[in-house]
Amino acid sequence: MSVGKSVRLFLADGTPGGLLTAEIMNWTGSVTAASRSDLPALLQRPEVARTGVYLLLGEDPETGGPMAYIGEGDVVSKRLKQHALPEPTGKDFWSRSVVLTSKDMNLTKAHARYLESRFVALAEKANRVKLTNVQAPDPIALPEADRSDMEYFIEQAKIVLPVLGVNVLRSAATVSTPSASATAGPGVMLPAAAGTSPVFELVQKRDGVLARAQEVDGEFTVLKGSIARAEWTGVNSGYRTLRLQLERDGVIVVTEGRGVFAADHVFNAVSAAAAVVLGRSANGREVWKVAGSGTTYGTWQSSGVEQAGPDLFG
Repeated sequence: MSVGKSVRLFLADGTPGGLLTAEIMNWTGSVTAASRSDLPALLQRPEVARTGVYLLLGEDPETGGPMAYIGEGDVVSKRLKQHALPEPTGKDFWSRSVVLTSKDMNLTKAHARYLESRFVALAEKANRVKLTNVQAPDPIALPEADRSDMEYFIEQAKIVLPVLGVNVLRSAATVSTPSASATAGPGVMLPAAAGTSPVFELVQKRDGVLARAQEVDGEFTVLKGSIARAEWTGVNSGYRTLRLQLERDGVIVVTEGRGVFAADHVFNAVSAAAAVVLGRSANGREVWKVAGSGTTYGTWQSSGVEQAGPDLFG
């Protein structure tokens, strides 16, 4: 059984797009986020005058995909000022910064270096953004108690950052097996628990397509080993750009007349996953079906709503 978490957000200037802070009950960590335009206001905050780690977030000017830089500083504000300068001294790509420090000011330089190293390693493993870090810093040796404290800090950061829409450290959730799903009626399968789903399949025998996916923790993930169409055949679109990017990144490897997923990959939408697999635009709610049945993703998703409570319109 999962345990709930309370994340407290504070909009410092009262607007959803402005500077904000986030914290979790009983966690000494503090998260502060602001757009680059709000950097002057951020630099006035006491949080950024402390030791901590930070993320710079923006877009890759070449592909339009997400890009990030992870760093640390004895006084984070000094590092942010440096990054705000024009290149080559600073960095041009970023449009948002997120600073993680400690409310009790017990983070040391060694702690920050450890967190930076672990954040970079986690971001590389998650493979959701292009990192501009030239190289991953070597992990620093900490006493066992300190290392345990920093790992707890990281676990809390991995909870609060996605709440802010920052998925840099968020690895794809572990998928479960189809047997974990329960049947709610003829041909309809419901999740066995919150955040899980049955395994979905997309099959097109003519082109050798056989892909499997699962929705876990609110994200639609196409599983490693899935077979996609060898090339894009539809009209030019954002989905075509996404397909080509996945090939360049090595997520999809084209070999022997087919595209094979070399790793699990999370998609923002079920139709995006369908388009990448089929090589053309497609309605993912209709073409993805529960394995072993004709139940579409859309029907499966709607069935949960029907079972959730009384009919308010009956």
